[in-house]
Amino acid sequence: MIDKLEHLRKLSSSLEPDSGTRNMLIKEVIDYTENFINSIPDLPAYKTTIDKGAGIYKYPIGENPGEIGSLLEIIKENVDTPGLNTTSGAHMAYIPGGGIFYSALGDYLADITNRYAGVFFASPGAVRLENFLIKWMADLIGYPATAGGNLTPGGSIANLTAVVTARDAMGIKSKDIPGSVIYVTEQAHHSIDKAIRIAGLRECIVRYIPIDEKFKMIPNLLEENIIADKKAGLKPWLVVASVGTTNTGAIDPIQEISAIAEKHNLWFHIDAAYGGFFILCDSCKEALKGLDKSDSIVMDPHKGLFLPYGSGALIVKDKMRLLESHYYEANYMQDALHADNEFAPADLSPELSKHFRGLRLWLPLKLLGTNPFKYALEEKVLLAKYFYEKLSEVKGFELGPYPELSVVTFRYIPKHGDVNEFNRILINEIQKEGKVFISSTMLNVKFTLRLAVLVYRTHVEHVDLVINTLKEKVKLLEAKLG
Repeated sequence: MIDKLEHLRKLSSSLEPDSGTRNMLIKEVIDYTENFINSIPDLPAYKTTIDKGAGIYKYPIGENPGEIGSLLEIIKENVDTPGLNTTSGAHMAYIPGGGIFYSALGDYLADITNRYAGVFFASPGAVRLENFLIKWMADLIGYPATAGGNLTPGGSIANLTAVVTARDAMGIKSKDIPGSVIYVTEQAHHSIDKAIRIAGLRECIVRYIPIDEKFKMIPNLLEENIIADKKAGLKPWLVVASVGTTNTGAIDPIQEISAIAEKHNLWFHIDAAYGGFFILCDSCKEALKGLDKSDSIVMDPHKGLFLPYGSGALIVKDKMRLLESHYYEANYMQDALHADNEFAPADLSPELSKHFRGLRLWLPLKLLGTNPFKYALEEKVLLAKYFYEKLSEVKGFELGPYPELSVVTFRYIPKHGDVNEFNRILINEIQKEGKVFISSTMLNVKFTLRLAVLVYRTHVEHVDLVINTLKEKVKLLEAKLG
């Protein structure tokens, strides 16, 4: 048996490369990533290829080893070339913000050291670091010392965890669900509806509160619905507000909503996945007053702090509510259960096995301080206003509400023909060319174009490029279709 063990050890020894092999691999990967970063200004924001990455299927997993150089070429051709380039300053379609270099160093350290950040017993330092980051975020929005939370893979899991916590905190049992009422607007992120379904609340009554001309919830209509539902013998229990809707960047009137929620004893959850970190900006503090009045809040570092995808956060004002919904018991974890110095992610979230994702946030904040993030966010708000004002000077464009954050909605009104169809063709032409990438949405049955400025590499020249591209494409389409 010893001989066989030694033989197997030798056969599997490539899992532990020596120093020379590691240095060679690191050099190849660093060279690739440096070439990628240096080429970003020249890369399209969107690129369509014939096979759309299907070439990856030509390289099945087998028993024999590969070579790093050829594998990087496969990645370049099939992964890093086709589709949306979210690292580009010309990417102004969706919200996540670009993936800063310093976070990659944090991920590298976390992967190499492989600290298990799920329970305190396993890695007290990792748990403390992540709790420290949660406290920093709680302090930003004004939550008390009782707050706790979790760094999540994104806003969807954070919203799900919040809905489950609210369900249990408000005592919603299975027999209560058909008569229990949730209040949102039609502009709420789809992850809220998804969370409601996954949390077993599909049969809850969901009231869509009307919105005003700026796409914000109307507070007095919220209260009217709550009062009417109470009179009807129903149980209002949850209201969800948005701080930076994905469609329009709208900020619901959170101070008024919080007062109504408190008056009628509802759990008040804020989805600030996009807008939460704008609290760093002096220009946004007034619009974001009242975040501290919520019972729970979601804010995504992979949006407002420009981290790579997979960086969300949930903070709950009373962490004991999180604990009551997510505590765990398992015989094989009995050693960990006695290490109760601090609550850990496994205590406060659905996760047990958990990547140490805190380093990707902690390292950039410590290396740079918060000022560069603050200034970049201020720039994005100003760029959205700049775009709005410049486009308002271009004849034929109809604009939505003046931006509070960094999203602008607009459309072109052609001289002839269907407005929706013209704008549908316009966005297709822009995306097909790929110099810049903006997106579209439907608002009040109007096909609407949408600019979302949140990549940290986006600057005034990129916004000017969008404006010039719009002018050019409109001129061509008017001539072609007119």
